[in-house]
Amino acid sequence: MIQTEAIEKAKEHFAKLLEEQLSRVDQIKAGEDWADYSKLRPIIIGVVGGDGIGPYITREAVRVLSYVLAAEIAEGKVELRDIAGLDIESRVKVMKALPEDVLAALKECHVILKGPLTTPKKGDKWPNLESANVSMRRELDLFANVRPVKVPEKGIDWIFYRENTEGEYVLGSKGINVTDDLAVDFKVITTPGAERIVRLAFEYARKNDIKKVSAVTKANVIKATDGKFLETARRVAREYPDIQFDDWFVDIMAAKLVDEKRRKDFKVIVLPNLYGDILTDEAAEFQGGVGTAGSANIGKRYAMFEAIHGSAPRMVEEGRAAYADPASMMRASVMLLRHIGFVKQAAKLENALDVCGQLERKVVLTGRADGATGAEFADYVMQTLGAKL
Repeated sequence: MIQTEAIEKAKEHFAKLLEEQLSRVDQIKAGEDWADYSKLRPIIIGVVGGDGIGPYITREAVRVLSYVLAAEIAEGKVELRDIAGLDIESRVKVMKALPEDVLAALKECHVILKGPLTTPKKGDKWPNLESANVSMRRELDLFANVRPVKVPEKGIDWIFYRENTEGEYVLGSKGINVTDDLAVDFKVITTPGAERIVRLAFEYARKNDIKKVSAVTKANVIKATDGKFLETARRVAREYPDIQFDDWFVDIMAAKLVDEKRRKDFKVIVLPNLYGDILTDEAAEFQGGVGTAGSANIGKRYAMFEAIHGSAPRMVEEGRAAYADPASMMRASVMLLRHIGFVKQAAKLENALDVCGQLERKVVLTGRADGATGAEFADYVMQTLGAKL
């Protein structure tokens, strides 16, 4: 009798999830036009400091971004706007992953530069709130997570297109403990959701004269959802006969990224949410670790740019936050600049970061007092920019 009641309760829970997801499919199909930043004045860049080391590294990135955009800010073409209320303490106070007033403030911006946010996990001191990152991606429909990794001396020039609003993460907080002995989580892939991320990857390849796109799944085991993603990728690929398409299982792709003979073959890689999260962290290690990597979260109306690493609360607890590496947020700023049309400024900042982080390395960060502070690194980047401008 108890098991029967548990099953019926699980059915009701699942039915509600299905209704929500079918409604989301309709919204995706309805679509909207892409934002035209050339017609927006001022372009409003919302700044979210984040948690842990977030405010420290974001502050330094904003200093550099303000330096790069000094003329545009003075002319009223760009506005930097602080967005408060997304720190973990504020979210816990109202028990919402994304408070309504903060969401409204974010929607008044055109693009967002965001520091890392703490996601509560079982066993820590915070209530089990949903990830604010996941909530933002869903509410702003930021369906494409774009993460470049480039290490010229190793022949690495990858760009990952990770689906951002589906997979395991969209329902990650909506699993169910059917009984004390049985827990079930859910994964969702939709045809329109898969199609728009795959098409965006192919369009990027075509516009940048890249001749190969690779899809990553585990469709040999997870046949319904991953199978739909792969089937959709194959169908879209047929519309781009000038671009080579292949597909890989996620475990083999993880191995091939470290294979010196094969990794040079990969260019544009498109993949579902969880696999994208894991493989881009692996890939970032080639260019110095997740602390050096930025990422873009792209939707048709809004876009958000962030570091790919977490809030590193241990660094704060140990008094090392000032030594956190802000390069990830500066790399995210490069992507932001390109997205809103300031291509020359983006190229100059990217070049300065390459010089400071990989070539000259006159200022070295170690994350500890034996290395430079984030502020000293930001000063170094601006000095390099000044010499190059």
